[in-house]
Order: sequence, then C-alpha cells, then structure tokens
Amino acid sequence: MSKIVLLVIALVVLGGVAAAYWSYRQAVEETERAVAAIVGRAQTPLGAFQPSMVSDLPEVAQRYFNHAIKPGTPLQTTVQLQMDGKFLLGDRQEYQTYDMTAYQVLAPPSEFVWVPSMRSGLLRITGSDALVEGEGWTRFWINSLVPVVNQGASPDLNRSALTRAAMEAIWVPASLLPENGAAWEQTGPNTARVTFSTGVEPVGITLAVDGKVVEIVSMRWSNENADKVFRLQRFGGAVEAEASFGGYTIPSRVKMGNHYGTENYLPFFQVAVTEAQYL
Repeated sequence: MSKIVLLVIALVVLGGVAAAYWSYRQAVEETERAVAAIVGRAQTPLGAFQPSMVSDLPEVAQRYFNHAIKPGTPLQTTVQLQMDGKFLLGDRQEYQTYDMTAYQVLAPPSEFVWVPSMRSGLLRITGSDALVEGEGWTRFWINSLVPVVNQGASPDLNRSALTRAAMEAIWVPASLLPENGAAWEQTGPNTARVTFSTGVEPVGITLAVDGKVVEIVSMRWSNENADKVFRLQRFGGAVEAEASFGGYTIPSRVKMGNHYGTENYLPFFQVAVTEAQYL
C-alpha cells in the first residue's frame, strides 16, 4: 500500500474523530446552557415552611412534610444535586455495572438535566439526560467519541422524561406542596398518590411513607421491554437512607428501575446523594 493511500486513510480517520468530538462538544455546550436556564428560572421562595401550612392535607401528607421540611425553611423548588453510585446497563438477564458520579439540576415536576460520568475499566460513558421547557433528550458517548445513544425530543421521549421529573420531586420536598400543583390522596395508612398538573399532562406517583419516604412507584411511558414498544409500565424503587440538607430531609440512597415489583425488575439506577443545594 502506497504512502499516499496510507496518508489519505489517516486523514479520513482523523477527520471522523474530529467530527465525532465536535458533535460531543456541541452537546456538552447545549447541556451547559440548559443547566443555566433552569437555574436562572429558579423562583424566589414565596415563604417559609410552617406545619400549619399542611394541616388541611391528608394525615400521611402532614406526616411527610413535617418530617421532610424543618419549620422556617424557605420553600425552594429547584435543587442542584451531586450523587455517586452504580449504573447498570442491560436487562435482568445480562447487564454491565458502571461506577458513576453525576450532577443534576432539578425543578419538579417538569424540568431536569442529569449529567453523569460512568466508568467500567478503561470505558467511560458521558453525556446527559434532560427535559427542558417540554423538550427532552438522551445523549451519551463512549470516551467522548462514539455515540451510545443520541435521541432528541419526541412525544414518547418527552412523556417518559416527564414522569422522571415528577418522581424525583422526592428530592425537592417543597415541590410536593399543593401550592406547586401537587394533589395528595391518602390511599392507605402509610401510602399516598400524588398527582401533578404539569401543564402537559397529569402525572401520578405513589409514595409509601413512614414519616420518611420508603418507596416510590409510577406508571412510566417506556420502551424498556422485550417488545421495544412504548407503553405504560411500572417504574420505581426503594429508599435505603436519608440525609438533611439546608432544612430539608430527603432520600439520600435509592435504588430504582423498570418493571419494579415484577420478576423483570433491574434496579439500574443506584445512587447516593452527597450534596443538595436548594435555589
């Protein structure tokens, strides 16, 4: 093979690598702009928490709020989270485990940007999962070059992401107050259904509460099934520990996944919240 041919091949390869990295950098910059936008939209708290504010709610809701929010805490509805843990890629039958650290900005029930870094040996997966102003995306790369998934906004993806944003309200207790569009219905001695009027469609989550949240479940629009078809299916998990940050006591260690409560359940999202800054 001539030197000229080898040079052409090398230039083509380098061009492909450069284009792939350029695409990755553009996605990173879009993610940074989205984070800044959500942070910029954080509203000034309308007041501070007092137990009398929830005295008309179902008993299980009163128990939750009086445990989760210290009296006098400003009612902030946006949070920046730092977390670490494990992420399992695959299904119940076969999966790969990655060590994970992540940053997230979250404004339930309808906006979030999650920015993880996942490692397994020399393999590193980075990117973001988001729902911002009604538009979702899921974009991840191997070692900043090879796309694993690059899905832009679509009705299916947006609907799935909306449920995630609502479920993660457990990390922003003030977002679960009726003033922020959450309606509580007690369904048992220690359970409640919370429905959000998101402005897009109602989203319901079921909480098991023993003072603190011990379990969260929802029916999520997803194609994570054997048929690879979008449909409503159980998503949820258990809370294993909690911690206090800035007057809020929130789940600090959770395991969650698709098909919760069935034989196909895989808790692919296993995280410990290490820091929470409320805005």
